[in-house]
Amino acid sequence: MAKIELKPVGTNLLKSVSGESVELQSLWSDKPVVLFFLRRFGCQVCRWTAAEISKLEPDLTAHGIALVGIGPEETGLEEFKEGGFFKGDLYIDEKKQCYKDLGFKRYTALSVVPAALGKKVREVTTKAKAQGIQGNFTGDLLQSGGMLIVAKGGEKVLLHFVQDSPGDYVPLEDISKALDISANVQAGERPQCNDDVCTR
Repeated sequence: MAKIELKPVGTNLLKSVSGESVELQSLWSDKPVVLFFLRRFGCQVCRWTAAEISKLEPDLTAHGIALVGIGPEETGLEEFKEGGFFKGDLYIDEKKQCYKDLGFKRYTALSVVPAALGKKVREVTTKAKAQGIQGNFTGDLLQSGGMLIVAKGGEKVLLHFVQDSPGDYVPLEDISKALDISANVQAGERPQCNDDVCTR
C-alpha cells in the first residue's frame, strides 16, 4: 500500500455523534489513536469486529491511547450505539473523504455479491451469530473499510490496513504489536468453515 500522507488526510472533517465538526488530525494531536473505519453500522461483520477491537479498550486507555470508530454515514448509528458493540468514540465521515484518501475501495453492484459471499465473510458471520450479533442491509452496501493507527502528534503511521474482503480485519495481537503494548485479552476464535455452517 502506498505511504499515507497524514497532513492532507488530517484536515478532513468528521462529525461527532453530538453533531460537532472536528478535523481528523485532532484525534491524534495529543495521544496515539486506533481508528477503526467501519463499512456500515448495520454490517454484522463490522459489529463483530467492533466488539473484538473493544476488548482492547481497557489496555488502550491504560496506555493513553484513544479508540475511535468512524462510519461512512449515519444510517444505523443509533442501533449500533444501542447494541453496545464498540467501546470507543464514534464519528461520521459524511463525505467519505477519509475513506477515499486512505484507499478504502468501493465495490460495484456486481463485485459486492461474490465478496459478501466469500469464505472469510461466512466465517465471521457464523461467529457473530454464535455471539448473538445480528446485522441488517440498511445503508451503503458498497463501501469497504479498514484501520489506521497513528502515533501521538501524527509523528507516523503505525498501521494502515485496507480491507480486501468485507471479512478482513486486523487481529488484536497485530494492533497491540503496532502500538508496542501488551494486552490481556483473548481474541475471539474465528470459526472453522464447513458446508454445514457456511451454507446457511
